[in-house]
Amino acid sequence: MSNQPANDKGKRNSNRVVVGVCLAFLGGMLGMSYAAVPLYSVFCQVTGYGGTTQRTTQYADRVLDREITIRFDANTTGVPWKFEPAQRSIKIKIGATAQVHYTATNMSNEPSTGRATFNVTPDLAGAYFDKVECFCFTDQTLKPGETADMPVVFYVDPDIVDSPEMKDVKTITLSYTMFPVEGSKPVASAPVNSNTDTENKLGG
Repeated sequence: MSNQPANDKGKRNSNRVVVGVCLAFLGGMLGMSYAAVPLYSVFCQVTGYGGTTQRTTQYADRVLDREITIRFDANTTGVPWKFEPAQRSIKIKIGATAQVHYTATNMSNEPSTGRATFNVTPDLAGAYFDKVECFCFTDQTLKPGETADMPVVFYVDPDIVDSPEMKDVKTITLSYTMFPVEGSKPVASAPVNSNTDTENKLGG
């Protein structure tokens, strides 16, 4: 009988340890879930995984005597805008800086806010597609009928020619998709435009 209080104390301590371990595990899992998105984003930006382009404030240190074609694609999902590139494609020298423009027009009768995501194809080209200036991931609010000019400044890293998988690539497609920002109110009856048809996506 004299050992009962000691046994009870030992069980309580053991239970506290188990509860502490469980709480620490759950806290760690929660922390990992919050960290997963930014870590994945950083991973994509560093590696170009999934066609994620690079962001830079510097320009290429050399320009090659070799041209590459850049195609431009624009799509909308759930936002009542007309969204399109000013030109469908350009040819530039690898390493040379280029500026192109996209435009967005609010086709609804109410203000609405959109945000663009992007990628390039082929996916591996993302590691060599450097954007100096871009409207992506920046919220843009347009009044009814308002049109916004959205410039993109970029270059293709000359190191692309040293990649066995990319050295023979002659065309890269830069694609943007415009989404409504949560909290904005896109008009259901307004036209939602996907401005790149099948022919353009196939390079026609």
